[in-house]
Amino acid sequence: MERKLLNRIKVILAEKGKTNKWLSEQLGKDPAIVSKWVTNTSQPNVEMLIQIAKCLDVKVDDLLRTE
Repeated sequence: MERKLLNRIKVILAEKGKTNKWLSEQLGKDPAIVSKWVTNTSQPNVEMLIQIAKCLDVKVDDLLRTE
């Protein structure tokens, strides 16, 4: 069975009391792109995951899960 890598950005944002809009502003990215990441429609690249982790003060591993 193939394992799918998904992110936990939505969960971490909620835990930190932050919004998609806040994250898009921190990263200088279009809110529509961040929305796709949050809903797991698309995934950020490794460099962006590192930036997201820094913004949210978590480890990159905390942002990832497999299904």
